Amino acid sequence: MRRIDLIILHCSATKAGQHYSFRRCKEDHLLRGWADIGYHFYITCNGQVHEGRPLWMAGAHCRGYNKHSIGICYEGGIDATGHAADTRTLEQRQSLRALLTRLHDQYPAAVIMGHRDLSPDRNRDGRITPDEWLKQCPAFDAIEEYIDLQPARLVDARSDAF
Repeated sequence: MRRIDLIILHCSATKAGQHYSFRRCKEDHLLRGWADIGYHFYITCNGQVHEGRPLWMAGAHCRGYNKHSIGICYEGGIDATGHAADTRTLEQRQSLRALLTRLHDQYPAAVIMGHRDLSPDRNRDGRITPDEWLKQCPAFDAIEEYIDLQPARLVDARSDAF
C-alpha cells in the first residue's frame, strides 16, 4: 500500500451549472495520454461520488505530490462571470464530507488541503498566501473547512501560529 500523507482537493474549473461528467473528465485525461483519470474520486453536482484511479495507484492531479496523496475533484469551481468560486452544491458538500470522513478513518495522518495550498512559497515566509497561489483550486479553504478531520499535529501547529 502507498504511504498517504495528503488528501488534495480540486475543482474541475467549470462554471456552475455547466455539466462536466466523470466520464468526460476521464476522457479528457486519457486524451492527454494518461493511464486513467488523474483523480481517485470525482464528485458531480448531484453529489454522486465516482471512483477514479484505485487508491493503490498514484494519481495525476498535483505534480510533485501524486506519489503520496489522494486526489479528489468536485465538478464546478467557476462562477457565471468566469472567476474562481466555491460552487459546490449541498449534495457535493455532504458527499465530500462523508468521503473525507471515511478517508480520514483510513489515513488519520493525512492532511486535507486544496491544490492551491501546494503552490510555492515564493517569499519563503513559511506560509502560502493568496498572492502566491498558482491556481485558485478548489476555490475554498479546505484546510480550515475540514479542521475537524485534520491530524492533531496540524491543528496544534495552526494554534501555535496565532
